[in-house]
Amino acid sequence: MVRITVSGTPGSGKSTVAKILHEKTGLPYVNAGDIFRELAQEYGMNLEEFGSYCKHHKDVDTKLDQRQLEKLQQQEDILLEGRLTGWLAYKHKIPAVKVFITADTDTRAKRIVKREGGSIEQRKQEILTRQQCEAARYQQYYHVDLKDTSLYDLVIDSSEKPPEEIVEMILSYLSQNTP
Repeated sequence: MVRITVSGTPGSGKSTVAKILHEKTGLPYVNAGDIFRELAQEYGMNLEEFGSYCKHHKDVDTKLDQRQLEKLQQQEDILLEGRLTGWLAYKHKIPAVKVFITADTDTRAKRIVKREGGSIEQRKQEILTRQQCEAARYQQYYHVDLKDTSLYDLVIDSSEKPPEEIVEMILSYLSQNTP
């Protein structure tokens, strides 16, 4: 049984790391961000607008979190990526290797520009707005401080590390800490 959660800040590289980890392990992969983006599109909003909408409509977060929790509870082998996946596993006492990936704001903004376009300054502002909105929502709904990384098994700064190196760090941890 191998459950891995990959959480992190927007633009930290968590999706890239999770995809490579999926390729290397063959674990079924679920990305909460894809579900969130699909919901935003269904509502006809961009991510920033939808994040603000979610601040006043807890049912969206509840649906997203419930789907993630069900995956964690029902699947013994899974790679689940999302902002709250590690916290959900921790809160519900679901055994999982919990990874948190972060990077400095400039690095994250550059990655988002490369992936989605726009300007560095625009993306930095969106990152900060999104982080503030998510931090407020998660504190209000769950009493979670997103800055507290103490519940994670691995906390990795990806600013100066390529995704492959991060994946190797995770695989090394797994080989040393799973039966």
